[in-house]
Amino acid sequence: MSSAMNRHAAPAVRETFDDVVLPHLDAGYRLARWLTRNEHDAEDVVQEASLRALRYFRTFAGGNGRAWFLRIVRNTCHGGRRRFQAVTDPFDEERHSNLQPHSDPETLMLRTNDANQVERAINSLPDRFRELLILRELEGLSYRELADVMDIPIGTVMSGLSRARDALRGVLVDESKRSRPVERIAEQERRINEVVL
Repeated sequence: MSSAMNRHAAPAVRETFDDVVLPHLDAGYRLARWLTRNEHDAEDVVQEASLRALRYFRTFAGGNGRAWFLRIVRNTCHGGRRRFQAVTDPFDEERHSNLQPHSDPETLMLRTNDANQVERAINSLPDRFRELLILRELEGLSYRELADVMDIPIGTVMSGLSRARDALRGVLVDESKRSRPVERIAEQERRINEVVL
């Protein structure tokens, strides 16, 4: 009787490339954009990483497809670091012209300044710190996924994130002190702690 039940059990469904990789192309692009600092190089990285993922898909043993693909994207970026390193960031017309009509000019200016300040601060961090922050804070990867993507122990992920957040906070506070009047520094430090913590 049990052999008859086993015969009728549904066969194991193997995930397809489309199921594993395609949902994570945007996350791959965002990671590549931060690592290469250039949108065109990021597109090239994602294309190359997708081809690598397709070529080696038979080695995917199941599990977390996002972590698997982001690891390929990360390795592609690092493998072609010289080729994919940008000299300058191109002007992003869409990002800079997307004004909300209900916001007053001062609020818009503060948001833009804060976003630019955070982006500059993240870009000034060492590669490993930048990668950890981007994957955790912007892509929302869990500690386990981070460990898989970066091929490091989970304890190293946790301590690295702590050091990366401290470094980011330090850069933001230093920049704030250089660019803000003395009376606004305390307020800016409070806002930085809200963002970083």
